[in-house]
Amino acid sequence: MTRRIDNPLFKSPTQVTERLDTVDYLADEGLATAIFLATSLQMPLLLEGEPGVGKTSAATSLAAALGTDLIRLQCYEGLSAHDALYEWNYQRQLLAIRLSEAREQSISDADLYAPEYLSERPLLAAIRYSGALPPVLLIDEIDRADDEFEALLFEFLGEGAVSIPELGTIRAQRRPIVVLTSNRSRELHDALRRRCLYHWIAYPGAAQVAAVLRRTVPGAPGSLIADASVFVGRVRELDLDKPPGMAEAIDWVSALITLGVAELMPDTVRPALGTLVKTPDDHDALVDALDRGALP
Repeated sequence: MTRRIDNPLFKSPTQVTERLDTVDYLADEGLATAIFLATSLQMPLLLEGEPGVGKTSAATSLAAALGTDLIRLQCYEGLSAHDALYEWNYQRQLLAIRLSEAREQSISDADLYAPEYLSERPLLAAIRYSGALPPVLLIDEIDRADDEFEALLFEFLGEGAVSIPELGTIRAQRRPIVVLTSNRSRELHDALRRRCLYHWIAYPGAAQVAAVLRRTVPGAPGSLIADASVFVGRVRELDLDKPPGMAEAIDWVSALITLGVAELMPDTVRPALGTLVKTPDDHDALVDALDRGALP
C-alpha cells in the first residue's frame, strides 16, 4: 500500500497547532501530530477519550481552520446504510415511471437507478465532494452504532470508496479528512482500528484548562480562572459517574461570573454546581467533598 507523504494542508504539527489556535482550539503536541499525520497519510483519525475532552470540537475546529465544509454523521443504535450512505429518491423514480407511461415510452431499471435519483447521505456526500479542499467528515460517537455498521465502514475507511449495487463502486477523487470519535462505551472492532490512526485525548491539565477559560470566558478575573482550573482537576479525582469535561468547566465559570462570584469559596461554589456535575450522585459526592474540606 502506497501512502502520500506530502501534505498540501499543513507543513508541520506546529502549523496544525497554529491554525487551530486561530479558531480558539488549543491542541497539544500529541493531537497536532496526529492530525498532521492523518492529513499527510490520508488516513482516518480515531479520537478516543472521556466525554467532554474536545474530540468532536477537534473535528469541527479543524474544518473551520482549513476553511472547508464539515460533514457530520452522528451515530446511534440502529444506524443503517440508508442513513449513512445513500437512499434512492423513490418519489422521483415513481414520477419518472408515470411520465414514461403517459408518453407511452418504456423505462428500464438502468434509467431509474441513475445517479440523478440518488439522495446523498454523509458518507456518499464526502466521497463525491467537489470543493477546493477536501471536507472534514466527522463520524461522531462511533461506539454508539451497532457492530454491523462498523463493518459497513471498512471499505470506506480503507479504500475511500463506497459500493452501490445498482451503480458499482464510487471512489473519491480526493479522500475526505475523516475523524471518528468514541467515548469507549463499547470496544470497537480491530478491523476498524487497523484502518485508522489513533489518538487518545486526555483531560487537560490545569494550565490548559486556564488557557481555554481565558479565551471562552473573557470576563472572568485571572485569579478566578486559576483557582477554577485547579478546582476542576480536583473534582475529576473524585469517584464520579460523569467527571466534568471542558464544556462543563466553561459553563461553570460562566455561571460564577453571572452570579457575580469573584473568588472561589465553599459558599460561592455551591449555587452553580448544576453546571459542573449532572447526576444526583455526583452532586452529593461533590457537596460531601466540600463539606469535608477535601477540595480547595
